[in-house]
Amino acid sequence: MIPRTICLHGPESVGKSTILHKLADHFGGEAIEEYGREYAEARGIDFTMQDLLEIAKTHDAGRRMMLSAGADPLILDTDPLMTAVWADMLFGKRDPWFDAWTGTADFYLLFDIDLPWVADGTRLFGTPELRAQFFELSRAELERRGVRWALVGGQGDARLAHAIAAIEAEQRALQSA
Repeated sequence: MIPRTICLHGPESVGKSTILHKLADHFGGEAIEEYGREYAEARGIDFTMQDLLEIAKTHDAGRRMMLSAGADPLILDTDPLMTAVWADMLFGKRDPWFDAWTGTADFYLLFDIDLPWVADGTRLFGTPELRAQFFELSRAELERRGVRWALVGGQGDARLAHAIAAIEAEQRALQSA
């Protein structure tokens, strides 16, 4: 059995949205797309902390709804942990709600910054220095929370294969535990 909830984590422009539905199809699960992108496309990218809270809470409500409907596995394109990192990047601080949130996924895939950054109108942190900072904050958040996670890198089909292999390795670890 694979983890029930798997969250795709990491900075912008690392392939999370590209791989989301491919993973859900591969494992016979459901997918929740990133609400932050929908929010940014509708309202712009001049975010406030209140915007980030609304994004995180809306995304989490979708997670809870899908789980209560029986989704298994549920693949998430980010979650409030990632939105907390956005707050850190944008404001250098976060609302206390983020640290109080307890709905972490069973397993996280941290996507490496080994893909080119692509401007799409919703992305903000394209310089190598900002991408590295965003990645390190993303990694640090997973470590701080003590969640199970694996790093995913590679180009094209290899990236998807690495994500699948990481989930399968976690599945084997859970079965042998």
